[in-house]
Amino acid sequence: MDKTPQKGKLYLIPNRLGDLPPLEVLPLSIRKVISEIDHYIVENEKVARHFIKKVVPSKSQPSLEFKLLNKFTSDLEIPNFLDQCEQGINMGLISDAGCPGVADPGAQVVALAHQKNIRVVPLVGPSSILLALMSSGLNGQNFTFHGYLPIDNQERKHFVKKIEKASIDNNQAQIFIETPYRNNKLLISLITTLQSSTRISVAVDLTLSTEFIKTQTVAEWKKTSIDLHKRPAIFTIQG
Repeated sequence: MDKTPQKGKLYLIPNRLGDLPPLEVLPLSIRKVISEIDHYIVENEKVARHFIKKVVPSKSQPSLEFKLLNKFTSDLEIPNFLDQCEQGINMGLISDAGCPGVADPGAQVVALAHQKNIRVVPLVGPSSILLALMSSGLNGQNFTFHGYLPIDNQERKHFVKKIEKASIDNNQAQIFIETPYRNNKLLISLITTLQSSTRISVAVDLTLSTEFIKTQTVAEWKKTSIDLHKRPAIFTIQG
């Protein structure tokens, strides 16, 4: 008889995009999973503890154990991140906002789970990228997410023109993000670089009370005044 212990599962747990009550944007299934899991892989322990407490207020905080997955994590640490799963204990992967592994850390751990034959269970929750695309009116059948654009002005302009051409040639929406304090500068750059008929969609503060979503041509954006400073935003363009 095989006495090898059954491996635990790795649950991919989406976080809120802002400080709304969790169950306004998250399904009840996330509360059930969090109530049953004590071992987590997270970007920031303080943020994760706050989120867990909001979702399951009765959860015992001292019983929680965290492994940190962020830009300071050494590649040498990651191979041991799923030791509890190997021992038959379920674990949760939580990002600071949105869905783990999508424009957020997590892919390395998920890849490790597949290598170790650990079941990966993605849970439903808000993804700012998908919400922005859904609400843009641009091509949701064919799109590319680029992450951050180059910081250098000339490199950024060259890249923007390149993806604008790709959007025209392939009928493809082009999605990207920016550090919030550079949002206004980026929008100005897009308006001055892209063709006047190219559509720009800006989705800001998604799921929050201050949510703003607008898709219009470059020519129309030139007549629009909006302050995006320090507001989480997703940009999508299509020529």
